[in-house]
Amino acid sequence: MDLTETHTLVNFLAGLCIVVGLAGIVLPGLPALPLCWLGVLVWAVFGAGGWGRWLVLGVATVLAVGGTVVKFAWPGRALKRTGVPTLSMVAGGVLGIVGFFVVPVIGLPLGFVLGVWLAEWARLGDSRLAWPSTKHAVKAAGLAILIELGAGLGIAVAWMFGLALA
Repeated sequence: MDLTETHTLVNFLAGLCIVVGLAGIVLPGLPALPLCWLGVLVWAVFGAGGWGRWLVLGVATVLAVGGTVVKFAWPGRALKRTGVPTLSMVAGGVLGIVGFFVVPVIGLPLGFVLGVWLAEWARLGDSRLAWPSTKHAVKAAGLAILIELGAGLGIAVAWMFGLALA
């Protein structure tokens, strides 16, 4: 790969941005779908590919916006039905991020579960009542990750089709 060629460099940077965005689905602090979309935007604006690159950018935009909306709406609605408050999810998120840095990688899910369970235990006053709420929160978080992963992979596949057709 000759990185002195502009199109090759643009393709490389776009691909790198998409890969980092996909990694951001499980790493805290990285905006996953916006990074994937940004990679396609850079490719569409600076790369070669004719009018098809704008079609790919349009597909990526729909997937990024749709994935973001669905990622928050669907699990959030499920949590409201089960009665898990937002504060418990925030507590899980905060403890998950702390856990990620205390115990790399596995600390994120462990901290999330512990944070939700502690918040629910404090709210409900009984550790046995806190566990069902914690399971619902973990399922909702897993669903949100799967939705975001599906949208991110869809963006990556659309970009690869654009590369192949360019």
